[in-house]
Amino acid sequence: MKQTQGRPWPLGVTVTKDEVNFSIPVPEGKECSLLLYHPGKTTPYADYPMKECVGEVRYMALKDIGKRSYEYNYRIDKEVTLDPYAKALAGRARWGKEADVKEHEVRGVICRNEYDWEGDKKPEIPYHKVIAYSLHVRGFTKDPSSKVKKKGYFEGVVEKLPYLKDLGINQIHCMPVYEFEECGLRRNYWGYGSAYCFAPKSAYSSDGDAALSLKNMVKACHQEGIEVVLEMPFDNAMPKQDMEVCLRYYMMEYHIDGFILNPSVAPMEGICQDPFLKGIKIMRHQTDFQNVMRRFLKGDEGMVMDVIYWLRHNSGADGTFNYITGHTGFTMNDLVSYDGKHNESNGENNQDGPDYNFSWNCGAEGPSRKKEIISLRNRQMRNAFLLTLLAQGTPCILAGDEFCNSQKGNNNVYCQDNPVGWVNWGRLEKEPQLHDFVKKIIEIRKTYKVFCPEEEMKGADFIGCGVPDVSYHGENAWRVPAEISSRQLGVYYSGEASGTDDCYVIYNMHWLSHTFALPALTGGKKWHVLATTDGMAECKDPVKNQKRIEVKARTIMILEGR
Repeated sequence: MKQTQGRPWPLGVTVTKDEVNFSIPVPEGKECSLLLYHPGKTTPYADYPMKECVGEVRYMALKDIGKRSYEYNYRIDKEVTLDPYAKALAGRARWGKEADVKEHEVRGVICRNEYDWEGDKKPEIPYHKVIAYSLHVRGFTKDPSSKVKKKGYFEGVVEKLPYLKDLGINQIHCMPVYEFEECGLRRNYWGYGSAYCFAPKSAYSSDGDAALSLKNMVKACHQEGIEVVLEMPFDNAMPKQDMEVCLRYYMMEYHIDGFILNPSVAPMEGICQDPFLKGIKIMRHQTDFQNVMRRFLKGDEGMVMDVIYWLRHNSGADGTFNYITGHTGFTMNDLVSYDGKHNESNGENNQDGPDYNFSWNCGAEGPSRKKEIISLRNRQMRNAFLLTLLAQGTPCILAGDEFCNSQKGNNNVYCQDNPVGWVNWGRLEKEPQLHDFVKKIIEIRKTYKVFCPEEEMKGADFIGCGVPDVSYHGENAWRVPAEISSRQLGVYYSGEASGTDDCYVIYNMHWLSHTFALPALTGGKKWHVLATTDGMAECKDPVKNQKRIEVKARTIMILEGR
């Protein structure tokens, strides 16, 4: 092969029909050369000095390189260095196995990007119709209870797509899937920190070809009408302009539907204005919804007005999504089972992880055999799902929450690459009632448009039907329960504007039962119980007393008017 001058841009390796271009930033005054390896070999067979430069960027090209998947590194002042823009890495296919770049055990791979997408089209699901599901690619199926063939891989996620589709999920959020170093003093299970962000993690592929496996997963998701959103936390050391380039790359090369970014690290203004990224979802975490709803769930006073705001807030305008539980913090089961975190196994004297969880153990710390505690915890989990799925922002469920997955009170499993951090699918067989309940509420959200309007409701009568699109009530109709002591709220959704039935949701987070007045319906319609969290079966007959209804302690009830 023949060395030619090449081009300084784009950075990294660019493969064309006639040549392969190499470009890398090198500090001024240092020497640089390209090391080329035969596939799978740890001894370079060629060493090409890189003399051409623009600023601090060295570059060169090779002609007649052929179609073999050569591997490469750079030697900068006698030190072997990985390409920070590598699109794939060799030597990292085995999870948990340390490999030394200086010993040539890890190498960049020259990727040729030949893939048949078979006419793949992005689902392009509007924010208000999204039901999201947050997962860790390895932890989602690594536990033997997952019963998939390819446990802990992209392929394992594909095997679980029928389950996700049946549940009602149409978007998955994946924790970092790029090449991060999991080995160290404590295992970096989550994948935060420094990384080779342009390269999908080869240890997440069953055959080590992460680029192929990630593309196959995305294509399979799209075929099922499920979007793929990647969490890209990045690292402060990564240049801002490279973050933007990285997002473009995943969007175009891997057909990714959206990204979850850290606004304190990523250049959000530039990303949101990037014309290449205009058609995808740019999202961010926000804990306000979580904190408000957790406090309301456990019965804190003074929460009603904040709850009203977050029940109505539309996520599309600011790229947020609603979750009560996430990877940082308790799972749903642990949220109602522990007052405090139990992170001793992390090796940091229980000093890591958030201290303020707004959790409540329902009367006993950790697992309990008392029937009244178990019953209350089950009701509280159903309440939490309703708070999430009936709020009009984009809801997101943490993987395994729908069947009571537990992390034994650990609220920061960043280093727990073991059953504590993995999803225990055996709980699905033990807790099918919660799963079925969540599935039903997702179906209700999709069926009744008042729970997922395209635009945020205004609390006004825009069509002259006599009632506002949404209104808020207490134990007495048409009176907002603004008192500090109130832990009750009724929300009346008028169905006329959206062409569906009226719905009334009663939230009683008090530890006492309360009787609520029901807003009067017109046109001969009557209120019917659609769903409730106290274990009572749904009622197809109309409510006996159409003026008032009793709602038990710590219970949420959905009624429809028809």
